[in-house]
Amino acid sequence: MSSSDIFIGETIGTAILILLGGGVCAAVTLKASKARNAGWLAITFGWGFAVLTAVYTSAPLSGAHLNPAVTLALALKKDGIDWSDVPVYWGGQLLGAMIGAALVWVAYYGQFHAHLTDKEIVGGPGAQATAAKAVEAQEKGAGPVLGIFSTGPEVRVAWQNVATEVIGTIVLVLAVLTQGLNDSGKGLGVLGALITSLVVVSIGLSLGGPTGYAINPARDLGPRVVHALLPLPNKGGSDWGYAWVPVVGPLIGAALAAGIYNVAFA
Repeated sequence: MSSSDIFIGETIGTAILILLGGGVCAAVTLKASKARNAGWLAITFGWGFAVLTAVYTSAPLSGAHLNPAVTLALALKKDGIDWSDVPVYWGGQLLGAMIGAALVWVAYYGQFHAHLTDKEIVGGPGAQATAAKAVEAQEKGAGPVLGIFSTGPEVRVAWQNVATEVIGTIVLVLAVLTQGLNDSGKGLGVLGALITSLVVVSIGLSLGGPTGYAINPARDLGPRVVHALLPLPNKGGSDWGYAWVPVVGPLIGAALAAGIYNVAFA
């Protein structure tokens, strides 16, 4: 794979991942959406199908890492990818995540505006008691629609939040390394795409409750940047005080998973 193939493949694949994954979060969250309040099952399966679609689309070009943690693990894996390719993968992933988040905003433009100008959501004169949680979230640094773009903890305990992301990423990366790779061992295969998507659903159902299971630094950081830049009314903060957790946690988890794989499986 050439550097251009890797960059283009990761950009396209990660954009699709975030478009569909962020899209299901928008569908469930925004007040004027037909899927409003569809719940956690819709979100977890939506993200699983997003992974499946994105991997099948981008695998022929880049091997469909779509996640800096997966790329790091494949660089640490015996006979893995070249370290010189890591920045190319990471650059495409971050750019793709930002593009995907921007496309979610375009697709739900009217719903974002309706949601963020509703006094019951953002508070203000005439607001009802139902606005209390949104106001409290903004005071903590997270605006009322940040969850569409990025993750956040239900209980803010830094070491636990990091540990949750580490554990979830270890599960994901071990599944990729042991079951998901193609014949070259440097990207996901056809069957591996299906296995990985089901693992993502499983992680979401079992381990997603505490932090929203980023398990992917680009998936969280790119959309968080877009949230900070978009001209959304009453959007609140982007919670930069938490932003390091879904970056550091998955990278630590990926390194540990690669070490486990090299000792136990390679």
